[in-house]
Amino acid sequence: MFPDRGRLGCIPAVFARTWKAGCPRPSALRFHRRPSVRNHQNRRKPGCYDDGRADMQRVTLLGSTGSIGRSTLDVIRRNDGHFRVFALVAGQNTDELAAQIAEFEPEVAVVADEAGLGRLRKTLEGRAARRTELLAGPGAYVRVATAAEADVVVSAIVGIAGLEATYEAVRAGKRVGLANKETLVAGGRLVMEAVRRHEAELIPIDSEHNGAHQCLRAGARRDVRKLILTASGGPFRNTPKEALAQVTPEQALNHPTWKMGPRITIDSATLMNKGFEVIEACWLFGLAPEQVEVVIHPQSTVHAMVEFNDGSVIAQVCATDMRMPIQYALTWPERWEAPVPRLDWKEARTWDFHPPDTDRFPLLRMAYDALKTGGSAGCTLNAADEIAVEAFLRHEIPFSAIAEVVEETLARVACIEAESVGQLLDIDRRSRETAGRIVRERAGARVMV
Repeated sequence: MFPDRGRLGCIPAVFARTWKAGCPRPSALRFHRRPSVRNHQNRRKPGCYDDGRADMQRVTLLGSTGSIGRSTLDVIRRNDGHFRVFALVAGQNTDELAAQIAEFEPEVAVVADEAGLGRLRKTLEGRAARRTELLAGPGAYVRVATAAEADVVVSAIVGIAGLEATYEAVRAGKRVGLANKETLVAGGRLVMEAVRRHEAELIPIDSEHNGAHQCLRAGARRDVRKLILTASGGPFRNTPKEALAQVTPEQALNHPTWKMGPRITIDSATLMNKGFEVIEACWLFGLAPEQVEVVIHPQSTVHAMVEFNDGSVIAQVCATDMRMPIQYALTWPERWEAPVPRLDWKEARTWDFHPPDTDRFPLLRMAYDALKTGGSAGCTLNAADEIAVEAFLRHEIPFSAIAEVVEETLARVACIEAESVGQLLDIDRRSRETAGRIVRERAGARVMV
């Protein structure tokens, strides 16, 4: 039911040699140290690029028009001599995608459907996009994620739509910079088994998991006691429980620290986002649920901490700028100069840490429960939450009912052990349908009252 506790899923190979003889080798990264990104020989023949550079890393970016996608493109822009965009994948934001195509000139650009493809072609008329092939649909997502020309895949599509392409990129043995929570929340066992089987590289981009990845480089797997993930607490960390039913979507979208998309912002307000991160961490790093702890840290400066058996705690600390973990994922094991603010240690500052209140924010507890249940519980948890959040944003249910919809959906949808991505997508569909019925039942009851 749990990840293999004898393996640390994404432990960097640079300290894999500290493992005692006979321990399983790290499961998510190749055992031998990967050559420097600067000197890494491209899988294609040297001299194959138009500019004659053979050490260029080509990137497929899944979710190019979202916040992570835009930050990734800024990192690439600032490291133009080392990275090049092979493919851009977006949803419906064809205007922004067109601008990205004009600037980065990818070989391929993909949108969600044929209607979006028509809009994109119309927008690009007369622009310099002569080398870009335009495609649409989930099959095209997979095609560009597994293409031989792509050295690195950044998975930043929000929602279950990014699962299949990310899974197939892993099966193709790619280095994957993972910013899509649903990949491991819904399909952790399948994905991590594929990582081990195909010796792919899975480097987390979420600030907390990226911070954990960095902290874990300080010691051996056998000496890790627990991982501590920090949470800002969202806009309602001090709001009494009885007042939560009256909060509005506008208030919930006003995050005190991060600027994010609507769903992840609401998930941060309910602590569901942190619950997803607990599930991710257990799969990524081969930890049991009781080894992952969540603390509220309103300043959002300490992103993760790892406690070792001797009582030492290693913390990863940096400014709240996603370009740092993105660049880390692209350049690991090296560290390059990053365009992020530096902390001024001469300034007085206070860092607060306190435990989460799972009575006011029960979704965090439900995430731990789903992880312990195993099987498809994580898939149903994610699907139900997405439907409930959408309903809240449409003013159909109150804030406090998000957790109630998720809990009832988990109770109604049978949990199975999915053996394929297709099965996971079917569970996701059934879970969404169930959550939608529950939302309608609750919305109807509110109207009658």
